[in-house]
Amino acid sequence: MLLKLADSSYRPSCIQVSKGAKTYRSARGDVEALAALDLDVAEGEFVSVVGPSGCGKSTLMRCVAGLAPLTSGGIFLNGAPVKGPVRNVGIVFQRDLLLDWRTVIDNVLLPAEFAKQRTPAVELRAMKLLEKVGLMAVADRYPWELSGGMRQRVAICRALVMDPPVLLMDEPFGALDALTRDELNAELQTIWMESRKTVLFITHGISEAAYLSDRVVVMSSKPGRILETVEVDIPRPRPLAVRDSADFAKATGRIRQVLARSGAIRG
Repeated sequence: MLLKLADSSYRPSCIQVSKGAKTYRSARGDVEALAALDLDVAEGEFVSVVGPSGCGKSTLMRCVAGLAPLTSGGIFLNGAPVKGPVRNVGIVFQRDLLLDWRTVIDNVLLPAEFAKQRTPAVELRAMKLLEKVGLMAVADRYPWELSGGMRQRVAICRALVMDPPVLLMDEPFGALDALTRDELNAELQTIWMESRKTVLFITHGISEAAYLSDRVVVMSSKPGRILETVEVDIPRPRPLAVRDSADFAKATGRIRQVLARSGAIRG
């Protein structure tokens, strides 16, 4: 499948969700998290998903990663059905999940060790990633010696160390202060522009979604459905000051309008 993007180019579909539904079974009754959801993310595209708490955003990401099965429907990565945990995909969660007994560089190289591919070339790539995010000086320190923003930078490096074509990010900056979040948004944009990986980014932040994304998928309250997809047709690179522009206000305003119309936020 080919998708037409805001820049009028056509790219092959990388992530496809077709009629995706997810119901959690429990002793207190079934909980429908996702309902008949259709989503296409093109190769090299940055797509964010926003919606109210509990709308199934994180469930969607876990299903795309193969960490949780759909109840019905299908998910495909580059045309291959997702039937279990997916290889060659980088994942960043809200909690950095670093191992405090391993140094920064050893945390970054953990995926390479799991894959039995800790080679000099991969070690060099890990060091270059740390250099890119300004952490070369702390490569031999331990996570407990780092700030929250530094720890999340390490988590991003770990997700990228095996150079996966797809990056899944589940509210990676949600627990950080506003200034650190801005810094990491700008750094992530730079990394994406250099690598052009396919990114599916889960966030509660409307401004964050609009700043980072080619398109923003707006979801309804539970069960999660896609209400609308908003294109962010703003040239890159985007300085943080772009958030004061009329084009940015138009994009964020449309996202808020969709959420308000659904009752997810007050208009």
